[in-house]
Amino acid sequence: MIRIASLFVLIFILSACAVGPDYERPDVDTPDAWHYSPERVSNTANIRWWRQFNDPVLDELVATALQENKDVRIAAARVEEFIGRLRTTRSGLFPQFGYDLQGDRQQNTESGSIPIPPGVSGINESYSAVINARWEIDLWGKLRRASEAARADLLASEEARRTVILTLVSAVATTYVNLRDADKQLEIAKQTLESRSKSLHIFELRYEGGVVSELEVAQVRSEYEQAAASVPVQERQIAQTENALSILLGQNPGPIPRGKRIEKLVLPPVPEALPSSLLEQRPDLRQAEQVLVAANARIGVAKARYFPSISLTGFFGSASAELSDLFSDPATTWNFGGSITGPIFTAGAISGEVQTATAQQQQALLGYQRTIQQAFREVEDALVGHQKSRDRLAAQRRRVSALSDYARLARLRYDSGYTSWLEVLDAERSLFAAQLLYSQNQADVYNTLVDIYKGIGGGWVVEAEKIAAPPIDPAVEPVPSATDSAQTVSATAE
Repeated sequence: MIRIASLFVLIFILSACAVGPDYERPDVDTPDAWHYSPERVSNTANIRWWRQFNDPVLDELVATALQENKDVRIAAARVEEFIGRLRTTRSGLFPQFGYDLQGDRQQNTESGSIPIPPGVSGINESYSAVINARWEIDLWGKLRRASEAARADLLASEEARRTVILTLVSAVATTYVNLRDADKQLEIAKQTLESRSKSLHIFELRYEGGVVSELEVAQVRSEYEQAAASVPVQERQIAQTENALSILLGQNPGPIPRGKRIEKLVLPPVPEALPSSLLEQRPDLRQAEQVLVAANARIGVAKARYFPSISLTGFFGSASAELSDLFSDPATTWNFGGSITGPIFTAGAISGEVQTATAQQQQALLGYQRTIQQAFREVEDALVGHQKSRDRLAAQRRRVSALSDYARLARLRYDSGYTSWLEVLDAERSLFAAQLLYSQNQADVYNTLVDIYKGIGGGWVVEAEKIAAPPIDPAVEPVPSATDSAQTVSATAE
């Protein structure tokens, strides 16, 4: 008993160790501040920012997309898949029990080469009922490292789901803004068409009265047809944008309800965030880190193959030739044993697996660093783009105002006989183009702000996730957050 107890104590001590490197978050060169940061910022990265547009229709569209979008539902199903994988992998750490019930009844032939003695039955029976057990002792940490990798894969899949949610909300908001922009441009085109239709009618009457020439009528008609040609272009853009938004909502292409006009939407404040906070706020960065954690753990799985595997097996049960005696004491049978298996010569197979795992870990590390750099660039671009789009919108607003005065004065000069109709046409043509461009600039301001919220991430992704969360199966363990996953995984490995 002392020897057996000493053996188990030794196994327990040795099993506390695990081959392979423990994960440590790599050093990241993080800027102290953004290269360009607006003066007015607000700590709003943890709220449902799309509600600040103050458009209930947009709120409803986002909620519908989070619940019905197919990409979100696929990502949720993928999380369930990795929960199952983790359970399967982790089960190897524990003893496995099973049972085996057998019964056999056989009639021997009386015409065989060996005759059955008189008075002896030719029927043979055998019955057995056994409980068996098997346990692989994880002496070198192979199963623990595999479980660590499976857990990191699970966390990565959950962060991938959050990335889909982040992208979806941003896409719905951007597409809705573009739809309202297309509606505004169609409205401008129809107003311009109506105005030019009236002008064409007046010039046709004047031409019939001999007041204007056919050349001037042709000029007015060309401007009318230009405005008429822009209407179907905007109508096509609206239909295509509605179809794109329908797919984001998880629906067949069709019309989309409208809320506030684009100029009535409230512009949310610019969210505040430091570059270092992106490592905890953006789900794609956390996903990349969990991929690195999993690759790091698989190095240990590969290295553990160099060492022997120790397994304990056994069974306990009954075996009898008579069913009535199956559970009697004389029918008891048991077995207990162990095995140690290990490699001697593999022709480089194990070293190749270690090399492969190490190379994959390096790829994951470089991918993690690249993802961080890309995140910094996206936020910088969004911050610069938002401020410059606002400056451009202000300048375009002044230009529209100036061209409106120009068109009004040109018409007065024409009515007073001081200029030709060509000056009026030039003024109205410039005003039409400027009005369309101003509407586009309005959409750019909103879209660049959406890009900032998308780039910074933050707690709003979790808020959106609450809307998109599927019903929780009580039999399924809750998925842990990856925010402190590095420390948790290291503790698990130890």
